[in-house]
Amino acid sequence: MPSHNCDIVARQIKARAAELGFDACGFADAAPVAESAVAQRDRWLQLGHHGCMAWADNHRQLRNDPTLLLPGARTVVSLAMNYRPVWSQPPDAPRVAYYAYGRDYHEVLRERLTALAQVIEQLTGCVTRPCVDSAPVSERYWARRAGLGFIGTNGCLIVPGKGSFCFLGEVITTAWLPPDQPCELTCGDCGRCVSACPAQALCGDGTLDASRCLSCLLIECHGDLPQWVSQVADGRVVGCDECQLCCPHNAHVVATSVADFAPTQAVRELSAQTIMQMTRGEFRRLFAHSAIARVRLAGLKRNLALSQPQD
Repeated sequence: MPSHNCDIVARQIKARAAELGFDACGFADAAPVAESAVAQRDRWLQLGHHGCMAWADNHRQLRNDPTLLLPGARTVVSLAMNYRPVWSQPPDAPRVAYYAYGRDYHEVLRERLTALAQVIEQLTGCVTRPCVDSAPVSERYWARRAGLGFIGTNGCLIVPGKGSFCFLGEVITTAWLPPDQPCELTCGDCGRCVSACPAQALCGDGTLDASRCLSCLLIECHGDLPQWVSQVADGRVVGCDECQLCCPHNAHVVATSVADFAPTQAVRELSAQTIMQMTRGEFRRLFAHSAIARVRLAGLKRNLALSQPQD
């Protein structure tokens, strides 16, 4: 396509992304991940900072080169969608991280990314592959490259004006679209998240030690957890938002307009008693389309027991 046509198509894609509920959309040339970023991730893995997430060491080649996910790929379309809720749980409720309040984000993003991919194919005649975080894509790397935001000291992507309570997704395509300028902002010397982390899991360089991160431990680990978790869980049963709640970039962020991310009735009514009395059948029914399903009922009850005040 001539360059002026590419610019028109790019604007049409971004306009459609906004209509689909995405808060940011940008383009980056599909190419191997920069060696510095690969080296940083390799160090993180070598230090064992992926904790119980053994899957983080899988599909290394695919993660480091999006053209292996889609032969002939020329562009990574990176997208962010705000999920910060209007409503928050009462202080005495078993605490659930915001990302799990509503419908499972994998389902929501997959539907909307697929719709955007169809638009890209119609406009360009090229092939696409939508990716949610279940695909081996370095999401925050591509979001920064595509100009959506920067990777904060807490390891989250921070979208200027939108904060970090954002889900990320990508559409890889064989179409060439004019790349956006990478975001070069940083957190500077703020450091609030490092101080606020209840488990001291943040390394201060934009990475974290997942073997200490409550969000990882309470969601990804099955079986017994270290006893020290009970000293810092503080009522949490699904994930942890502390490093985002304290972030100045999230201080004045508006709530999401995506209805799918509104708290479900199951989350609104969640209590220690309902968790203790819950059966497997009830758990499957209540959380069939929720990210809470990943925790499993045994994990939910384990986390509740750990988070209760110790005698």
